[in-house]
Amino acid sequence: MSFHDDESADLGVAGQSKLESFLFSCELSSKVPFYTFQGDEEEDLEHFLELRTVCLGEGAKEESNVVEVTAMNHQGKTVSVPIANLHISCLPMVSLGEFELKAPVTIRLKAGSGPVTVSGLHLIASQVEDSDLSDEDDEDDDEEEEEEITPIKPAKKKQKQ
Repeated sequence: MSFHDDESADLGVAGQSKLESFLFSCELSSKVPFYTFQGDEEEDLEHFLELRTVCLGEGAKEESNVVEVTAMNHQGKTVSVPIANLHISCLPMVSLGEFELKAPVTIRLKAGSGPVTVSGLHLIASQVEDSDLSDEDDEDDDEEEEEEITPIKPAKKKQKQ
């Protein structure tokens, strides 16, 4: 499921979720080979990392730079997956689209010396109380407008005698 800025996702009976997005970026190199993304420990917030691009930085050498991510899968097991194999002469940048992972996520420079910049969005989903929603009032107004409009009925055909 992909979230977009200022979009609410319906969570059913439990309420609704408010989503905020912030720019995310980290640089990996031989000096700093990994970065761990973790959200705040507040219990009503969920943190997601939506990776968008992996790009070689200035000064990258003629070598393969392999970037992998480590995160939880749907069964709660930690898995590591390579997401990019960059080379300055043939593939200096990869666009990942909207590659979304739930925190915690570790991004590691598995091979090469970098520098490699990983960028995307830090998404924070939080529960919203029904009383805080202003959209609900807008929906009521739309329903009232629909009730006031009378439908046009088709003309009746005259029967031949």
